[in-house]
Amino acid sequence: MVDAVTEPVTAKPPVLQLAGVRKSYGSGETESEILHGIDLTLQPGEFAALIGPSGSGKSTLLNLIGLLDRPGSGRLSIAGEETTGLDDNNLTRLRGRSIGFVFQHHHLIPAFTALENVAMPLLVARGRPDDEMYERAGGLLDQVGLGERKQHLANRLSGGQQQRVAIARALCMQPQLVLADEPTGNLDTHSADDVFALLRQINRQAGTSFLIVTHDPRLAARCDRIIELVDGAIVSDHANAAS
Repeated sequence: MVDAVTEPVTAKPPVLQLAGVRKSYGSGETESEILHGIDLTLQPGEFAALIGPSGSGKSTLLNLIGLLDRPGSGRLSIAGEETTGLDDNNLTRLRGRSIGFVFQHHHLIPAFTALENVAMPLLVARGRPDDEMYERAGGLLDQVGLGERKQHLANRLSGGQQQRVAIARALCMQPQLVLADEPTGNLDTHSADDVFALLRQINRQAGTSFLIVTHDPRLAARCDRIIELVDGAIVSDHANAAS
């Protein structure tokens, strides 16, 4: 009797991997290094907070991770794809396919409906509207609790509702990683808690990885991992047993 051959399970690559990443601005005598050799790995399904004082380099780091800027040196991989040698077109492709963004301000188009705002990334990617696009957008609005407001103009929604639309938009391309930059910064405490709970729900149900920049210690304490950046270097990176 021949034993059955078991196919090896291939582990998914990290959704994010930085090795020795440095970033400077200026040149010559005015050159200033902002990030000093960042090593950071984020695995599929992680829910992590990035904290640190103003001026610590958080925005610079987030821009690099979001492929909006390039490192001066070091290696940066997204979903197993090394980005160092990619041209602008391929960086745009990788960003659109693998990364979603949620900002402190929702950046919705006021004259568009909630449904149209959520479908916008798909429209940009495909170049023309289709039924599947709006079906996916509608399903995401259902998921974030705005199914009855799909046809409401964005400027007719409350701040918390607008941020929910922004979250649905960030998920429209089914990214592996969502970067959230102070996603509750403009909201009252109740709305902030609701939005954070929604991010957590999406993380647990869909396995989407989140890296959340926040100045709110209450929210950071509810993440599974807390990464602290000070003066352009990671000074602390630990699992949060209390989350």
